[in-house]
Amino acid sequence: MDLQLKGKKAFISGSTQGIGFSIAEHLLKEGAAVIINGRNAEKTKHACEKLQKQFPDSEIFGIPANFANSTEVSALLNDLEDIDILINNVGVFGIDDFQTTSDEDWYNYFEINVMSGMRLSRALLPTMLKKNWGRIIFISSESGLNVPDNMIPYGMTKAAMGALSNGLSKLTKGTEITINTILGGPTYSDGVAETIKQIANAQQLNVETMKSGIIQQTNPHILIQRFIEPNEIANLAVYLSSPLSIATNGASLRADSGALKV
Repeated sequence: MDLQLKGKKAFISGSTQGIGFSIAEHLLKEGAAVIINGRNAEKTKHACEKLQKQFPDSEIFGIPANFANSTEVSALLNDLEDIDILINNVGVFGIDDFQTTSDEDWYNYFEINVMSGMRLSRALLPTMLKKNWGRIIFISSESGLNVPDNMIPYGMTKAAMGALSNGLSKLTKGTEITINTILGGPTYSDGVAETIKQIANAQQLNVETMKSGIIQQTNPHILIQRFIEPNEIANLAVYLSSPLSIATNGASLRADSGALKV
C-alpha cells in the first residue's frame, strides 16, 4: 500500500532508539524526510548515520535537545521549519513509590512527557493550519488509562497526553489536519530491554525466560503473549501519519494487544 508520504517532512522527538527510531525507519521507507532527536549530540549523530546507511537516498537530519532544558527546547523550536508530521514520542518512565516521590520528580515527569508535546504542537500547528495539512501523533501508553500503583507519576503524564491530544484535535475542525494518540502496551524498547537484561544477569536467568516471566506476572492476559516490538507500534504511527488516515481524528487508538481491559 502506498501511504502517500513522499515529500512529507517529519519530526520525531526522542527518536535515537526504541519506538521513535522505529517510526523514523518506517517513515523513511515510505519516502518521507525525517528529523530525529535525542538528548545527546553524539548519540543523535550516530542514529542519523545508522539511518543514512539504511536509506542512502533519503533526507535525514538530527537535532539534539534535552526536553528538560528550556534553553535547548527554545533552540530546537527555532530550527524546525515546514514540518508536516509531528510525532510526540519523547518520554521518561520509572518505578516510583507514591509517598516518597518528590515534587521535583513529579515536575520532571510532567516537563518531559507532557510539556514537550505541548510546546512542539504550539509551535508547529499554526503552519499546518496555514497549509491545511498536517499530522500530530502522541505516543502514550495503556498506563494512562490503567495506572499502575508503582508508576503513578508516569501514568498521570500519559493520561494528560491524551487530554492534550484530544483538546488540540478540536482546533483542526474542517481541515486536513489530524491529531491522535496511540496507547501502546508493554513494549520491548531499549530501556526495557536493558533493565530486563540486568535483572536476568543478576538472577542468572536466560533473558527470554525473564521476558516471558515478567509478561506472565504483569500482563498475563495480553493476547500476543509477549512484549510488543517497537516496530509494531511504529506501523500504526506511520499509518496515522498518512493522508489515508484522514477520517481518524481526535482518537486514542490502542496498540496494546488486549493489555487494557477497560
